[in-house]
Amino acid sequence: MVPLPGLPRRRRALAAGLGLATAAALAVLPGAAPASASSASTSSTASFDAAGSASHGSQPPRTDGPLLSYVVNVDGGRGTQRSVERAIERAGGQVVIAYDRIGVIVVHSANPAFGATLRRVHGVRSAGATRTAAIEPSATTQAGGVRTLTAAEVAAASAHQAPGQEPLEADQWDLRAIRADKAAAVNPGSSKVTVGIIDTGVDDTHPDLAANFSAKQSASCVGGVADTSPGAWHPWDPAADYHGTHVAGEIAAARNGIGVAGVAPGVKIAAIKVSEPGTALFYPESVVCAFVFAADHGIAVTNNSYYIDPWLYNCPSDPDQRAIVDAVKRAAAYSERKGVLNVAAAGNSDDDLNSHALTDTSSPDDSTAVTRTVDPHVCLDLPTQLPGVVTVSATGAQNLKSYYSSYGLTVIDVAAPGGDGNQIPDTPSGNGRILSTLPGGKYGYLQGTSMASPHVAAVAALIKSRHPHASPAQLQALLKIEAKNPGCPTGPAQDATCTGPRAYNSFYGHGIVDALNAVTR
Repeated sequence: MVPLPGLPRRRRALAAGLGLATAAALAVLPGAAPASASSASTSSTASFDAAGSASHGSQPPRTDGPLLSYVVNVDGGRGTQRSVERAIERAGGQVVIAYDRIGVIVVHSANPAFGATLRRVHGVRSAGATRTAAIEPSATTQAGGVRTLTAAEVAAASAHQAPGQEPLEADQWDLRAIRADKAAAVNPGSSKVTVGIIDTGVDDTHPDLAANFSAKQSASCVGGVADTSPGAWHPWDPAADYHGTHVAGEIAAARNGIGVAGVAPGVKIAAIKVSEPGTALFYPESVVCAFVFAADHGIAVTNNSYYIDPWLYNCPSDPDQRAIVDAVKRAAAYSERKGVLNVAAAGNSDDDLNSHALTDTSSPDDSTAVTRTVDPHVCLDLPTQLPGVVTVSATGAQNLKSYYSSYGLTVIDVAAPGGDGNQIPDTPSGNGRILSTLPGGKYGYLQGTSMASPHVAAVAALIKSRHPHASPAQLQALLKIEAKNPGCPTGPAQDATCTGPRAYNSFYGHGIVDALNAVTR
């Protein structure tokens, strides 16, 4: 099996596009180039006592480093947090926002010793930079080739529409793979259930998305502070930041006689934009904001088709990465306590997340990457390896693990269609990727665990529609119980080795999710 060229390690992956805006198809291979700036130093020029006060004779805080964003994680009540905020100011930091309910403070500072200084302050559990490059937008953006459908190709696709199908549904093999087409006839999902799409933003004007979009539950969280002004959740650049719109269509494209259908076409979708302009990087402070926003705005399920930049794996031996894990873990746990089930993609690295030695050559991805060996039991891929998060691997049209999908016994919870250009479906186009919505009223094909995760989020929303009082833990249990596990493959050879019994194994976890079971059991 030969992997398609150019597929990035990130969860976002596009292999071909088709646009019907009414009739154009778009295909772009995402590949954000990192910004460049010097990394923060951990040297200190001033000493602080247990209360965070500068010792006699210490120098003023330095301001000669790059302006970086930090997370400071506090243990203790409001009094302790206020004391820490005063220490932040004395160390040359500016509080951007304090999430009192989880003890996470987002800070900007140009003091290269800021992190090391704050880690010595009483009440601080952890503190560290969330990036290695200065806070500034990059001039680069995602780019790639464009393929426009001919009039004949558009006509051919429409000619295969069967009674009761959407115009392009014949090419949506993924719906049939998890029986979502049959589920829609029983229960398309409740409009009282909202799936929050933590991503690059969503084009809510798309004709397949507009009816199901919830603006009152949408925001931009870029930088760590929620912006709910109208349209703040729109993609920065619709031509490049198409990822979130594609995810949205997979979840809840309406059955309205236009384009495609979503797995749960009756539920609501909300957009929580977290990607930086230009780079499309997902920094920790933005994701912290997104989890808290989802928790406080009645969202039932979040979809997380990304890993948190700049580190593919966050290792606790590094104080910055330890602080990142702490902050995101607190935010995700808060959302779960408030009734949110978080679903996340396992990744496109074809990594065995149950191994004890993986090579990471892509981190940090916002400056100069270095090669390092990590233990995924210790160094975590965020948010997918956080407690309580549903971790999703990807499958192709033949129900085999997608060649790029990461996997791992005890790590993968369930699997879902994410597409695989090497597994050819019996569809008019013969395209093994996932067809969904793109900005500007267009449609296109993408593949990746990015596409698998929204299938699971949508099935979870169907379960929530049927069991409105189910807790996140109960929703996760039902996802697993209702899934179908094909067992480790015995036919075509795959590059990776599947381990474990039929009921639970490293490729599929508890199995491939089943939408019909979700609405009938």
